[in-house]
Amino acid sequence: MTGRGHHDRGLLVLAVFKMIKAALLFLAGAGAFTLLSPTAQERARDWLTYLTVKQGHSIIERALHLLNVATPWKMTMVGIASICYGMVFAAEGIGLWLERRWAEYLTVIATGSLIPFEIYELARALTIPRALALGTNTVAVLYLIYRLRHPPGAPRRT
Repeated sequence: MTGRGHHDRGLLVLAVFKMIKAALLFLAGAGAFTLLSPTAQERARDWLTYLTVKQGHSIIERALHLLNVATPWKMTMVGIASICYGMVFAAEGIGLWLERRWAEYLTVIATGSLIPFEIYELARALTIPRALALGTNTVAVLYLIYRLRHPPGAPRRT
């Protein structure tokens, strides 16, 4: 914690964001494992079909297509990957909440390594969510690099 027992607000924001992403990935992983059941698959397919007809959203249509071509092996891999990635986000979030330097390094490496892929995706198709993801992750990485280079409480060079 930085001086006088106060948390760094930037780290708290990043920690909460990482924990929310971790929870969503854990839920996605659990959902993928649930869809291994034929009954659950059928219910999900019916629900997505209803939403597609009612709303006409392309993302729902893509989810329905993925559900139709998914094999048990693919769903298992999606579940495992989601939970593992969620564990990385949880570790980052907890470490940032506790203001651990290792978490700052981990987050810079993990988040920074995805930026080239985000740039590629943004170049393929310019969308607001992709631009927001790239912007948010870039700001987070730059903030953490600044913190790592200028730790709180360290003497300032003049």
